[in-house]
Amino acid sequence: MLASKSSGSRAFDAALILILTVVSAATLFPILHTVAVSFSNPAIAGSGTITVLPKGLSLNAYARVMDDKQFFRSLWVSVERIAITLALGTVVTYLAAFPFSRETRDFRMRNVYLWLLLIVSSFNGGIIPGYMNAKNLGLYDNFWILVLPYLFNFGNILLVFNFWRNLPKELDDCSNIDGAGPWMKLAYIYFPLSLPVLATISLFTIVNTWNEYFQAIVFINDPHLMPLQTYLQQIVVTIDPTRPEDITKAGGSLSDISNQTLDAAKISLTMLPIVFVYPFLQRYFIHGITLGSVKE
Repeated sequence: MLASKSSGSRAFDAALILILTVVSAATLFPILHTVAVSFSNPAIAGSGTITVLPKGLSLNAYARVMDDKQFFRSLWVSVERIAITLALGTVVTYLAAFPFSRETRDFRMRNVYLWLLLIVSSFNGGIIPGYMNAKNLGLYDNFWILVLPYLFNFGNILLVFNFWRNLPKELDDCSNIDGAGPWMKLAYIYFPLSLPVLATISLFTIVNTWNEYFQAIVFINDPHLMPLQTYLQQIVVTIDPTRPEDITKAGGSLSDISNQTLDAAKISLTMLPIVFVYPFLQRYFIHGITLGSVKE
């Protein structure tokens, strides 16, 4: 029979529960507040009296965001961008991580390449060199400028190859005895065993790609190639409720729409995909992070 907990242990558990409750409330409050503002009357939202419940229920902000074809075009661009980036990025990550997971006797220049990639990935050339490079390569106003810069992620490579280095070395020895080459090892041994870390890097890729908007601001002029985040950002920036022409263009009056409710609607909409995706990947997330970042 287990001994009952001491008073000190019970006090510690109570303090831990209290701290976690406070942290959870502090985390949820901004989200609930943003959703409440997005559904509230703009005049009341501007008064700063809304907490976690909407006041003066209004859907005008969502109607302004969704009631046009450009919204759905931008949504499709974002979905297409995520799908291609996730598929090609996973291939690039696995092909780069596999040689780094080998011992130095198999890949003698491994540490040199690791240091070179670490140095290169730690610095950014800047917007102007990137713009000139994109123009020279014919990628300006091209869909692939939204994908190619994000295929190689050194952080994801580190997670994957450290995850593989934690796998039993006997797997590699047995495959060598059976005559398996590098491609067979990657396809039939390492890839099937790396589901947790695959879910982890997939979640990172989805979140980063979905939330990224600045790339399209710099390199995209064609509205048909504009991702959803960039489109929503421009809605908030270009609509000024103090200007009559912008109010008319928005399809309402000053009391029907405001930048504050539009901002809140934008943030609320961008949270939805992550809210739907995260529960499916969460079961592998902690396991993938732990085994992908700690080497025994």
